[in-house]
Amino acid sequence: MAARDYGQYGGVTRALELVGERWAMLIVRDLLVGPRRYGELAAGLPRIPSNILASRLKELQAAGVIRRAPHSRVIVYELTPYGHELEPVVLALGAWGFKAMGDPREEQVITPDSMTIDLRTAFRPLVAARLPPTAYAARFGSAELLIRVDGTALDVARGDGPVDLAFAAGPGIHRLIRGELAPERAIATGVVEVLRGRDDLLERFASTFHLAA
Repeated sequence: MAARDYGQYGGVTRALELVGERWAMLIVRDLLVGPRRYGELAAGLPRIPSNILASRLKELQAAGVIRRAPHSRVIVYELTPYGHELEPVVLALGAWGFKAMGDPREEQVITPDSMTIDLRTAFRPLVAARLPPTAYAARFGSAELLIRVDGTALDVARGDGPVDLAFAAGPGIHRLIRGELAPERAIATGVVEVLRGRDDLLERFASTFHLAA
């Protein structure tokens, strides 16, 4: 099935043959958030050529990682149980990648699905368990997310609802999550704009979502 054959026999080799092609893991990342139509996958990966997206989807289907399924009268792509086993791999890869992230380039964007996975990567359930339940409305560029933390449970979804803190930020939010920028400094420098709610709750957000560089 794989477009590349490394000529070796082993688990890592086989994994890379199945999901190591360019864009494959980002497709898996977005499907970890939820089922997506073809157009939604294309919109979430704005630089992927349409022929490459179609090829990757076929390859991942052939590998048993994803499947096509009817959903509300449309066809969506979703992870199979085998594909869902990649979640800890994706989260660990994200945590590893965080350590090498510099300042964002001007053309780099945040998508709702990429930020959702970054938040799941950075979530610290043991810290959250000691804090009161908190809801955040976060706007990351064009990505608007409702983030609910209740004990060790995290729910990230698109949409709106009652929140304790609403804020807007760009790709620089990763400096806050990495602990390079204190919450009060993030507000003072415009990296984070508090839209409503108490400013001090950004400290709670930074404690709940943290990945050391």
